[in-house]
Amino acid sequence: ELQRREKSKEKHEGQFLNKEEDKSKKKMIQAETQVDASDEFRGEKGTLLPLWTFQYDKAKSLSVTALCWNHKYNDLFAVGLGSHEFTQQGGGMLLFYTLKNPSYPEFIFNTASGVMCLDIHEHLSYLVAVGLYDGCVAVYNLKKKTDQPIYNSRASSGKHTSAVMQVKWQKDDLDSNHNFISVSADGRLVSWTLVKHELVFTEIIKLPVIDTIPDDLKDVIPTVGTSLDFHKQKDYSFLVGTEHGKIHKGSKYYSSKFLEKYDAHFMNVTRVKWNPFHPDVFISCGWDWMVKIWDQTMKSPVFTFELKTSVTDVAWAPYSSTVFAAVTTDGKVHVFDLNINKYEALCQQKVVSKKTKLFNIEFNPVHPIIIVGDDRGHVTSLKLSPNLRKKPKVGDALILCIGLQ
Repeated sequence: ELQRREKSKEKHEGQFLNKEEDKSKKKMIQAETQVDASDEFRGEKGTLLPLWTFQYDKAKSLSVTALCWNHKYNDLFAVGLGSHEFTQQGGGMLLFYTLKNPSYPEFIFNTASGVMCLDIHEHLSYLVAVGLYDGCVAVYNLKKKTDQPIYNSRASSGKHTSAVMQVKWQKDDLDSNHNFISVSADGRLVSWTLVKHELVFTEIIKLPVIDTIPDDLKDVIPTVGTSLDFHKQKDYSFLVGTEHGKIHKGSKYYSSKFLEKYDAHFMNVTRVKWNPFHPDVFISCGWDWMVKIWDQTMKSPVFTFELKTSVTDVAWAPYSSTVFAAVTTDGKVHVFDLNINKYEALCQQKVVSKKTKLFNIEFNPVHPIIIVGDDRGHVTSLKLSPNLRKKPKVGDALILCIGLQ
């Protein structure tokens, strides 16, 4: 009788969970297809509709430090959790959520040090590279029934000496080995190759030390790398943002020096990203309140936007070369479309409670949804209203060329 009751209970619970999942799926579909008629009365302006908040009780003392959508399953995303404060360092977490079930993570991994960055492999969507505050990198395999990484850097075989700020998967090498590149606060770009059961460490290049540091300290005080991105077509070309506001352009084929330097910001560069459509355009943001758009052939920015507080992250939209969004420490999301307005945002909206800081933003690759992460360990998903998701009528690259003139 007891077994019969347990089976009946499990059956009812399963039906309830399936119903809840169906509700979430229905809500997600509505979010994609439903037209927000109120945009008709806003002119060119738009809004963000809150959908779900993703939170895990055991992560409430941590800050969201990284977000990344899965390239194969576009309802699945990864969340890195740690701390941005030097005095509040401890363990971290790597969580995976799906839009189909906002109530609980699909995967949970605990890390000995705080997670600072992560990247999901574009083709092998079960492989996740993670950078940690203690200078270690790790690789997790979602197919493995273990909560431990399948690869982990060690001091004996080579590791960063300071926090890892960004990791980026690369194409397989000539021996078909998977590999990724990291940039760290120790000023080094390092390549990591997955060989058998070991991560092989190869230093690519060191960031140049700033001129104001005395010669006898140049080997002691590194230039802190804060952000890294690789060109979408020329995958050997990369940009690195630094703590001193400089952006350096380099190539994997030239390990002796960087090819270009941009005096981008007055303070920490928090993010730098190539435009996914236009081969010469990239965007940067920083603690100096600025978002800047650049043509790599020019020394000065083409567009500059002041957001009146520190800008912690910026992202290009996947559907238009002229749309981007930024988040700031006052809890606001700012969405721009240069094809519609070159001077101000189409939407500036506070999306979290008072005193909560936003640190990360990512566009969903398919649905008109963005996710933002805050300093309380929460991820909020928001639907873009129609005015914020307009696709250009002609080629994306052409529109941005016109916008840059």
